[in-house]
Amino acid sequence: MHVLISYDVPEDRRRTKIHKILKSYGQWIQYSVFECADLTPTQYAKLRSRLNKAIKPEEDSILFFPLCACCQGKIERIGGVAPADRTVFFA
Repeated sequence: MHVLISYDVPEDRRRTKIHKILKSYGQWIQYSVFECADLTPTQYAKLRSRLNKAIKPEEDSILFFPLCACCQGKIERIGGVAPADRTVFFA
């Protein structure tokens, strides 16, 4: 599963916690945007659960944008961080 995640968390401490959680699942793309690729359904569920516990829903918001395989191939980048190479080679 490939998911783009955007968050708006006004409080510094919670925002830092959200950032750390997301960093363990994906690549930081922009200030409040992460790209999480190759997540299993279990990893995705665990990520959502951890994020849900870390926020105050009345103040914070997190948006999840799942990308299908067709959409993944249409992603365009101009500048910024190059995507991590997820290719695995076996000898």
